[in-house]
Amino acid sequence: MQRRRAWLTLLLLAAPVLGCGGPFPQTTLAPRSDVGWAIQDLFTTVFWWAVAVFVIVEGLLLYTVVRYRRRPQAPPPAHHHGHTGLEIAWTLAPAVILVFIAIPTTLTIFRTSGRAVAGALRVEVIGHQWWWEFRYPDLGVVTANELRVPVGRPVALDLTSADVIHSFWVPGLGGKRDLTQGRTTRLTFTADSTGTYRGQCAEFCGVSHANMRVRLQVDSAPAFDAWVARQLGGVVPAARGSPEERGLEVYRRSACVACHTVAGVSAARIGPDLSHVGSRTTIGSGLLANTPEQLARWIRDAPAVKPGVLMPPMPLPDEDLAAIVAFLRSLQ
Repeated sequence: MQRRRAWLTLLLLAAPVLGCGGPFPQTTLAPRSDVGWAIQDLFTTVFWWAVAVFVIVEGLLLYTVVRYRRRPQAPPPAHHHGHTGLEIAWTLAPAVILVFIAIPTTLTIFRTSGRAVAGALRVEVIGHQWWWEFRYPDLGVVTANELRVPVGRPVALDLTSADVIHSFWVPGLGGKRDLTQGRTTRLTFTADSTGTYRGQCAEFCGVSHANMRVRLQVDSAPAFDAWVARQLGGVVPAARGSPEERGLEVYRRSACVACHTVAGVSAARIGPDLSHVGSRTTIGSGLLANTPEQLARWIRDAPAVKPGVLMPPMPLPDEDLAAIVAFLRSLQ
């Protein structure tokens, strides 16, 4: 029994070390933007101050334990009441340390809270239960859940909420901002590396809070311009008699038109804009891969996949479901 307890204790102590190999897609320790590096530098500064305090305090503690340990035949230790010098020292030392921490912290807060420079890409971010809406007012583009920005160009996010408090956080690019209905908060950053960065809502906002995810794609400038051009394009007419054409008819006579926008087909704005949903890698705010099987699963019974979602079940016949999936997948 003792051996078993010893092995269990060793395993518990080793678990954090064994789990350090990753991957960690939402780590804050691999910044890829100016804001991320500013926060990383602040973290490093505070970390080394904490290490210094730890070493000094633990060193004094160990010295005291060893130097003044109880010894056989030793006389009782002398009793002292108060020490003015020590009391002043251990009062001033924390105050000085806090000042050295407060100065870079304050500078970082102002550095990461400033307004964007001229020429920054403006994006309006609107949080919904439980999905993200992204509007590019200068480009005329509206999309959902997957945010795209160009590398090396400042990006200015204007964030607000359509309902409850949300919080936009993509750890790889640094910064976290709350979204509140009726107010606008701002986050400005410049990505220094292309790639896909995962994030999520970081403020509890209801039953599917954990399912409110976001994918931020940083593209090269030409790739971003090409994406914008595709987003500005209209719906490609489906071939007569094709599954896509039948899917369009199913879409028009179903409840879909009451909630979603498809350019040239419907203009409702309750749910995510579906004008180019076929080009997205995920659906359900990053919950499912955008495959025909998962899209059919989502349309048939979204609440079963994402608790609390406002989209009702759609009990369509199999042939109609397949047709509408084909239509939505064609919206590139």
